[in-house]
Amino acid sequence: MFVGRKQELTSLNKSYNRVSFQFPVIYGRRRVGKTTLINEFCKGRKTVYFVALQSTAKENLEILSAQILAALAPGAPQNPFGSFREAVEYVFETAKTERIIFAIDEYPYLASSDKSVSSVLQAAIDRYQSESKLFLILCGSSMSFMEKQVLGYKSPLYGRRTAQYKLLPFDYLDSAEMLPSFSNEEKIILYGVTGGIPEYLSRIDGELSLKENIRGLFFDTSGRLFEEPSNLIKQELKMPETYNAIITAIAGGGSKLNEIATKAGIETSQCSKMLSTLLSLGLVRKQYPITEAKSKKSVYALNDWMFIFWYRFVLPEISRITAGLGGDVCEEVFKEQLNSHTGRAFEECAKQYMWRALKSKTMPFSFKAIGGWWGNNAKERREEEIDLIAFSGKSALFGECKWRNAPVGCDVLDNLVRKSALLQNFTNAQYILFSKSGFTDELRSRASAGDVILVDVQSMFRL
Repeated sequence: MFVGRKQELTSLNKSYNRVSFQFPVIYGRRRVGKTTLINEFCKGRKTVYFVALQSTAKENLEILSAQILAALAPGAPQNPFGSFREAVEYVFETAKTERIIFAIDEYPYLASSDKSVSSVLQAAIDRYQSESKLFLILCGSSMSFMEKQVLGYKSPLYGRRTAQYKLLPFDYLDSAEMLPSFSNEEKIILYGVTGGIPEYLSRIDGELSLKENIRGLFFDTSGRLFEEPSNLIKQELKMPETYNAIITAIAGGGSKLNEIATKAGIETSQCSKMLSTLLSLGLVRKQYPITEAKSKKSVYALNDWMFIFWYRFVLPEISRITAGLGGDVCEEVFKEQLNSHTGRAFEECAKQYMWRALKSKTMPFSFKAIGGWWGNNAKERREEEIDLIAFSGKSALFGECKWRNAPVGCDVLDNLVRKSALLQNFTNAQYILFSKSGFTDELRSRASAGDVILVDVQSMFRL
């Protein structure tokens, strides 16, 4: 069953129906569903689909030749083309008279095997595009390569794409479509351990319980996600041990450059460069208080919920899991730490809810940004935090998220109102509270006045 990516699929279909040369670029981190989207789009359409290998130019050309001839000339002798130029020009020539999709998946591997490939494609596009019906797709998982070597202004292909799609992980609602047998609370928890990555969500077994799934995926040496972050780091980066140390430092609470470098045991300058690489891969993000963009209060945080879960709860327990005690580790995580982890993921789900609600015009005003805030309370001499602020101009919607077993009461609202007074540049303040376990009658009564929005987990799935 194809889930999510409705906007991207609709856009691709519209481009296909134009029957002129089209060149969309599709990219995103591994496991995010790029190939699934392409396969869904290509169903029932004449397609040359080629997955490049991390191999030699000769082997890639042989496989590409076989795919081209099988799709476009099935009765012809299956001899490899003499060069990538010949192969590409054959496809472009054929597409003069009929609509053909030519999809090259894992394009960075092909371009690395032969440095001339991008220039070959550029020359073919420039020569044929005015009379071509080709629908050319380049797809890749190497974010930095796709952004610099395909989309960047120094690339031979710069300016020739007709569309680009950066695929992000699913949000909690799209993730839920892959989890029909679980309760809404369990869907939030599973979003928090998979990060909304479709391939990981596809591994959830609806016949098993929440705990059985998490144990089997993470806390068993044969589990699909037992070594996944480590393997991804090895595939994407040189010096994986050092990158692992940096990510471990962030997962363990390090947030400032000096702090992360010290925990990782490396020089600050080296740490800074490696953090930049992790930022470009989308594994780390740089956060600012939402009202103070690029302030000195910036901190680093992991940007992938599965990585956060793995580095906090799996990596430190590798020895026990390998010794066959993964069941014990999983029990401890469920008993002592899962609620804390899910509480942080719940804040991300709340942001996603607010953006969706804004799109459906059910928010009290239109805002331009959502994020957390932290700062100094000079009067009480302490740091304060607000989970969410959505704002535009002088209007702000202040939010708090509570993932706990008791209903949220007026004390939470009162504390949020108190903290919101620290940001005096907003003259129109309203409030939104998110709760796992609902709200007290007293709070519901206060909210009926109109300046407080209450959102429980069930409401989050009724958008």
